[in-house]
Amino acid sequence: MVTAWVNARAGEREVKMKLINTEIEGLVIIEPQVFCDSRGWFYQSYSYMKLMELAIDTLFVQDNRSLSAVKGTIRGLHCQIEPKAQTKLVFCSRGAIYDVAVDIRKGSPTYLKWFGVELSSANKSMIYIPKGFLHGFLTLTDDVEVFYKVDEYYSPENDRSVRFDDSSINIDWGIAEPILSSKDLYAPLLSGSDIKFIY
Repeated sequence: MVTAWVNARAGEREVKMKLINTEIEGLVIIEPQVFCDSRGWFYQSYSYMKLMELAIDTLFVQDNRSLSAVKGTIRGLHCQIEPKAQTKLVFCSRGAIYDVAVDIRKGSPTYLKWFGVELSSANKSMIYIPKGFLHGFLTLTDDVEVFYKVDEYYSPENDRSVRFDDSSINIDWGIAEPILSSKDLYAPLLSGSDIKFIY
């Protein structure tokens, strides 16, 4: 019997990632092709070549991981401003999250529109978030690990946060009293921040 692992290694040309466009330009979901057998599964979580085939030409320079111990934790909304703005490729390697991206590019036809998607270790989906977006997520399970690649190094002086419940964005998180860091709890509204992205 030829196993999925062997197929994935020997027949690599046949391994295809699937790109799903959202209603917001530039914001896409990426689904890897997963090979399963009686032992478990194998998939390529990142391939520069395969992303290039999907017209995503981003050179990532840093990997970030976070662990959230308790269900109902919100991390966000975050971004880095220019000249250190970041494009992100996000996936959930343990547990499940509701991942949210907000278009804050002034002049965009979807300015202040948000998009949410469930990412989990089970569905193995990823979201590609271009520069000019806020990003955050809600943990749907305990013991959640989130992994994301960025194309610009962390820059404390360019790091920004916006209130998760900013009424100008009006995200439906589906939770009344999330667990928050002090940074996120006391983050400013978008209207009171110095974040400026142009479409």
